[in-house]
Amino acid sequence: MNKKSPEKVRKVCMKSYMTESERDRIATLAEQCGLSVSEFIRRVVLGLEVNSKIDKEAFLDLLKVNADLGRLGGLFKLALTEKVQKVMSYKDIRRILYQIEDRQEELRRLIVLAEKVILKRSSKRVK
Repeated sequence: MNKKSPEKVRKVCMKSYMTESERDRIATLAEQCGLSVSEFIRRVVLGLEVNSKIDKEAFLDLLKVNADLGRLGGLFKLALTEKVQKVMSYKDIRRILYQIEDRQEELRRLIVLAEKVILKRSSKRVK
C-alpha cells in the first residue's frame, strides 16, 4: 500500500478570512494550476513552485505550430519536386518559402522567450 508516514499526514487546519472575490480568485488560480485550493495555498504560502497549466499549454501549442510549419515547408518543397513550377513562378515559390521560414523564426523567438519567462518564474518560487 501507499500509506503516508505519520509526520506527512495532514491533520492541522488553518483558517483565513477573506472576501468572496478573493476566495473566488484563489479558486480560479488553483484551477488554472491544476491543484486543489488547499494544495495551491500551501505551495504559495511555503514559497514552493506553482506552475500554471495555461503557461505550459501555450508553450506546447507554440512548439506544435512550429512543428506544423516545418512540415508545411517540407510538403511545399516536396511539391516543388512534383513539377509545381509549371503552375507558379520561381519568384512566388521563393516568396512562400521565405514567409514560412520567417514565421518559423518568429515562433522560435517566442518559444525561447516563453521558456525564459516560465523558467524565471519557476526559479523565483524555489528560492
